[in-house]
Amino acid sequence: MDESSHDKKNQTPGRTTDMNALIVDAVSATDTPSSAARICRTIEDEYRKADWGVRTLIIQEMNISPCMGCFQCWVRTPGICAINDEGRSVAGAWMQSDVVVLVTPVTFGGYSAALKRAVDRIIPILSPYFMKIRGEVHHKPRYERYPALVGIGVLPCRDDESAALFSRIIERHATNAHSPWHRAFVLSGDHEWRGVGDIIGPLAARAKEAA
Repeated sequence: MDESSHDKKNQTPGRTTDMNALIVDAVSATDTPSSAARICRTIEDEYRKADWGVRTLIIQEMNISPCMGCFQCWVRTPGICAINDEGRSVAGAWMQSDVVVLVTPVTFGGYSAALKRAVDRIIPILSPYFMKIRGEVHHKPRYERYPALVGIGVLPCRDDESAALFSRIIERHATNAHSPWHRAFVLSGDHEWRGVGDIIGPLAARAKEAA
């Protein structure tokens, strides 16, 4: 796909990176305050400082239809969604990354509708067959490696119940998506939104050192 406003490849010119971060931006181009929208730019900057390649998908600007639940990506075109739109690029970018950062308004403790529609379209990365993980039944991985998962939830004010639900959803999503590790953070109010660099900077540096 050609580079556009909703798909920004922000690799430092002239520098080769061996670690890649995908930022799935569901806060820009919404009714969230402008200070919240700056979160993704700060995350991009922190990963670049740690010498990561960075790609950002602005979900609201992409043509992504809802998953039809047809399972064609499992039985007819393995690994490829039957819907030929930009939802395919989400799954592809996901698997080309070492870490995926989901940035979303917290809606009833979960993802925004736009982000949920996008992540539903990554099921082609999983196998239709099943396995047990810690005594639970989950889909087997289709590939040998998967990216880590970081969730950044944005709230206008503190809501401990919503924050706990969001952290639990990230944990469950990470298990389903076979992420090797995960982290969840919920930021509430302008002061905490401005502090996202203090969260992502050390996280990016540690992951780079451990690779």
